[in-house]
Amino acid sequence: MSSVAVEQRAQVIVLGNEKGGSGKSTASMHVIVGLLREGYRVGAIDLDARQGTLNLYLEARTAFAKARGIDLPVPRSAAVFRSELDSRAEADADETGRFNAAMADLSLDCDIIVIDCPGSDTFLSRLGHAQADTLITPINDSFVDFAMLAKVDPDNHDVVRPSIYSEMVWDARKRRFSRDRGRIDWIVMRNRLGATEARNKRDVGTTLEVLAKRIGFRTVRGFGERVIFRELYLQGLTLMDVKEVGGLGIHMGMSHVAARNEVRALLAAIRKPAPPLVLSAAQ
Repeated sequence: MSSVAVEQRAQVIVLGNEKGGSGKSTASMHVIVGLLREGYRVGAIDLDARQGTLNLYLEARTAFAKARGIDLPVPRSAAVFRSELDSRAEADADETGRFNAAMADLSLDCDIIVIDCPGSDTFLSRLGHAQADTLITPINDSFVDFAMLAKVDPDNHDVVRPSIYSEMVWDARKRRFSRDRGRIDWIVMRNRLGATEARNKRDVGTTLEVLAKRIGFRTVRGFGERVIFRELYLQGLTLMDVKEVGGLGIHMGMSHVAARNEVRALLAAIRKPAPPLVLSAAQ
């Protein structure tokens, strides 16, 4: 009797939206490093390879670790470039092949694959979204960024209709379910929340909760506007690299501790299996 091999599928976390400046790559890197430090084998795919924000972050991290002679957890990574073929059909086929090859390679030995999508509607971005088990969409806490999710009545802030991006996520959900009956858990991450309770902040929160029930996502508190994120980016570090940050002479004050707790809250919000090290210890 011949045995049938069961394909192991890595869990996929996608960071996506269609607006730049929302902290998507910062969130991607902190999710990646946070998962690595929890014991997961993590792969990373940068689908905005031309700009390469995530790729540059990872290169800076590798260079920093080598220069300081320290051991930092790094993911296996791949960058997928947009096709330069003239024909739309050929370009789509080319990008599909590149994307599938990266996914297949990382799935060989990764528990979780984190995909950082470009801040625009591209064919590669749609491929990434359709693979998601978890989709994280960072938005700045204002109605300017809220427009990416839905059109809002300017007088009473009622939701008029979902945005083009929300419709794209709906399409990705249908494609995912059609392929393997899988479902996408959509998390909208409210970034750059102000410290004070302003009316605009309350209105955004209330309208988000209405929209969440209408189109099906969860909301989590994201990252505050903190200089430490920009400082760490240059070294390829994150707030989860506490010992290494201390070695740099950067004082971890209460604001930084609060920021690290924001990262931990995001990681806790992601539904995922126990890491392999925990599973091995339990067996």
